[in-house]
Amino acid sequence: MATRVLMVDDHEIMREGMCALLRKHSEFEVVGQAADGRRALDSVVELQPDVVIMDIGMPNLNGIEASRQILSQNPRIKIMALSTHSEGTIVAKMIKAGACGYMLKESAFEELVSGIKIMLSGKIFLCSKISKVVFSDYINIITNPKWNEGDGLSGREREVLQLVAEGHTTKEIANILHLSPKTIDSHREHIMEKLGIRNIAGLTKYAIREGITRS
Repeated sequence: MATRVLMVDDHEIMREGMCALLRKHSEFEVVGQAADGRRALDSVVELQPDVVIMDIGMPNLNGIEASRQILSQNPRIKIMALSTHSEGTIVAKMIKAGACGYMLKESAFEELVSGIKIMLSGKIFLCSKISKVVFSDYINIITNPKWNEGDGLSGREREVLQLVAEGHTTKEIANILHLSPKTIDSHREHIMEKLGIRNIAGLTKYAIREGITRS
């Protein structure tokens, strides 16, 4: 039976290109595409993929948070991060979120194919360029449940932070997350308190620096 793959990336050309290449391999079945993390959540429920190829820098909900939520509901799914980010902190956060693989968009397509097979065998895959900067003992540290990302933010607070940094109003965020404006204001205050940041500009800079958003 072919491995069911969901492709998630906000760039249509990248999505279509990857899907076209995957369709040339009979062992893979591309079951769908999604343009951001929030749509990916719905697509996973509807399409039940075996593998999700997940971009990290996407609007509305980034790949790190989307991966956390997907795997909390369906831990059997294997997630391959596909990113332009090679920073160790971003790699660490994605692996901590539950991704089994991480490759750069500049990598050869053959690495993606072999990487998916490695993930399906139960191992962690890092593309050649990433593996040069991430040592095996570092992977052991960040996959430890006691490892702390350092900012103390909850998953919901990171969602709110991304949307705030992307310029959404309180009302818009409330509608997206199906919460009350009062709850969003409360989350924003807690975020500022935890991070020691007192303005939106500071929150935006922090979110960009930490890979929560790219805008």
